Amino acid sequence: MDILALDDAALEKLLAAAVAAPSIHNSQPWHFRMDPGTSTVQVRALRERALPVTDPDERALHISVGAAVLNLRVAARRMGWAPLVRLLPDSTEPDLLAAVELDEQSRVQLASTADLYAAIWRRHTVRTPFTGQPVTAAVLDRLSETALAEEALLRFPVGAERSRLLQLTAEAEWRNTTDPVRSSESRSWVQGPDARAYGIPPTALGPQDSAGRMPMRDFSAVHPVESLPSAPFESEPCLAVLSTWDDAPVDWLHAGLALEHVLLVATTHEVRASLLHQAMEWPELRRAARASRYGPGYAQVLIRLGHGPEGSPTPRLAVSDVLDPEDRGFGRS
Repeated sequence: MDILALDDAALEKLLAAAVAAPSIHNSQPWHFRMDPGTSTVQVRALRERALPVTDPDERALHISVGAAVLNLRVAARRMGWAPLVRLLPDSTEPDLLAAVELDEQSRVQLASTADLYAAIWRRHTVRTPFTGQPVTAAVLDRLSETALAEEALLRFPVGAERSRLLQLTAEAEWRNTTDPVRSSESRSWVQGPDARAYGIPPTALGPQDSAGRMPMRDFSAVHPVESLPSAPFESEPCLAVLSTWDDAPVDWLHAGLALEHVLLVATTHEVRASLLHQAMEWPELRRAARASRYGPGYAQVLIRLGHGPEGSPTPRLAVSDVLDPEDRGFGRS
């Protein structure tokens, strides 16, 4: 296909894909800017939408931005570019988390690119019960390969290890709903009737597991949890632990790239997902989530996978809300 010029229409498509990425509390903590005189899209942290209590080191913010970079990369490839992604490209600009250069035309258009691009619009977090139908070993292997390609590790605990991770998540969920500072921050992100298109939508306040096996997140921090709506969740959940070998900001960005790539590939296989991030927000519980027999590594995200309905879209900000004003209608051709 002919490469598209990096004009207003192309930039709109690129950023529409980027902002469809998942983010902690749907905070959408990203901002985009054109690098003057080049065909480079800068991806910047928007720290005014950080979560200082839940995410004090901004690890989850970096993961969120990494997910947006993955979507931008997929969209660029779909449109004919061979994007070059540089993470943390300038140490003098701490808000500049990634730069995506769009100078080269792709010589090969992979069939998987079209599938991944289509999955961007179909991927939704699912917080309701799954059917219990197992995810096939072939799909799990494909997801592991996908994470590895983004410099991350994906493992699928079973038995006692799975139970241990669920217990850690349940402990973290209890802390989140009983700690007044944490619960207040969480509730502050729940969207009201006139809220802008970021934050936690009311549709995310889904049911709890009536059997008590699956510690689903209660963003409204209602306590005791027995007062919430409930439903039976799958008895043998499929969990995945996404880890990185190191634990610096660049590794958190790689975790975000890997997370979204895994979620998109899962979507192409009709596998749904939700994120059990609670234990990752408490340093000692996150450390406990590491399993030494799998080798060194740092747990970044716990993912629940399964089959079921596609889920509801989460509101997203418009491209005009995430692009620097001076770059709107920049007329590049």
